[in-house]
Amino acid sequence: MIRSMQATDIPDVLALLHWMDAAPEREVFAPDSRDPRELHLECEEGLCLVDEDDDGVRAYCALSPFRDGLVLEGPIAENAGSEGSSMNALLGRAAQHTDGQPVYAFSARDNLPVRAALEKAGFAPLHSTAFYAAPLAQISRGARVPDGLRTTDSLPVAEYRALYRAAEDAWAGRLDWTPEQYAAHFADDTVRLVALWRGDQPVGFAELEFSPDDARADVTYLAVHPAERGQGLGRVLLALAAAEAQNRPELRTLRVRAHDHLHSARALYAHMGFTHCRSMVTYLLDGEEEA
Repeated sequence: MIRSMQATDIPDVLALLHWMDAAPEREVFAPDSRDPRELHLECEEGLCLVDEDDDGVRAYCALSPFRDGLVLEGPIAENAGSEGSSMNALLGRAAQHTDGQPVYAFSARDNLPVRAALEKAGFAPLHSTAFYAAPLAQISRGARVPDGLRTTDSLPVAEYRALYRAAEDAWAGRLDWTPEQYAAHFADDTVRLVALWRGDQPVGFAELEFSPDDARADVTYLAVHPAERGQGLGRVLLALAAAEAQNRPELRTLRVRAHDHLHSARALYAHMGFTHCRSMVTYLLDGEEEA
């Protein structure tokens, strides 16, 4: 039944919103609130799988191009934790449409029903990523460029790639970018780069992406050359990145991330006052094994 909202509903609605805000990793959605036609329209570049009955949508997910294969968006289902959940059947159908390609999936660490369904469908966990957040004003406090160093808001593509490789990161897809793709990425108004130089050699950089709707700036990558580590340059770059984000008055928060094996990064974030806000688990379904 659908009816207009009444004044007496406000306390319950506010309570629900506060409950969801208190733990964003819950990521609560109602599948039966979606329209199958709208779902298929949202999947313009991929495949949308919908399980529905006379009462509406019971579960849905989508497969879209991603990195060297596909990404599974969703799944979202009613009664996800039950043995007879439509989620399990939906994931089985998704596995039949991979065309031998690897499929990545991401789940909140605390979303145990979805994680169990993914693993039952053959997805293997690769790693977890923890997210931390802090007020911009707190992180930018005292931001300054150390003596003997300078900053720029760009890096030539060759220097970017070299520093990227030296930092030993697994996000190797960026190393295949053409100069045109690189230029287009950093021409985006929601992307910023803060590069730190010693003479004519870049020693590190912080890459930012702005989310004005969420009043947040994300440090999508932080790199310090191995030969320059141990001098506090990671802390310098984060402070400079926060100061750069403060040029956008609608932004209030800085968010950073670290994979589970990056203990030094986690220690840095804790030392600077970042607070853990959520964790995500990355899964992979090996398409060749499933084929």
